[in-house]
Amino acid sequence: MKAALIAVGVGMPAWVQDGFAEYSKRLAHWLPLQLIELTPGERGKSRDPQRAMEDEAKRLIAAVPKGAVLVLLDSRGKSYSSEALSERLQHWRMQGRDLAFLIGGPDGFAAEVRGAASESWSLGPLTLPHPLVRVIVAEQLFRAASILANHPYHRGG
Repeated sequence: MKAALIAVGVGMPAWVQDGFAEYSKRLAHWLPLQLIELTPGERGKSRDPQRAMEDEAKRLIAAVPKGAVLVLLDSRGKSYSSEALSERLQHWRMQGRDLAFLIGGPDGFAAEVRGAASESWSLGPLTLPHPLVRVIVAEQLFRAASILANHPYHRGG
């Protein structure tokens, strides 16, 4: 099983790239995680944000690997403790399918993307900057995988 993090947004600061790279490297043995960046839809005073979201939706869905379980990163989704996320990761492994985690643009996801998703995962009630979400998702997937492998990284409780 492998995973893709598909994110709207390009040209991230070095700290985002470094943080994502660090955790995806650590995770590679258990769950190879690829980052796919998509250019945001055009926005501006005379542009309808809905149109930008629909443009992003087409490209997000096209970027999802065939047959992958589609999980949206969305504040309306289900929140997990680290232990519960490790159980969810085990469930996804048992399905024998790849995973695709989606981070939308500044206005969120179009209905088309929501309809295509298998589920939504919330990182909590805080509004987080989308670049930071990339690092948090990679770290939390590493933490969940390390729990399943009885690796000492996770010492929470």
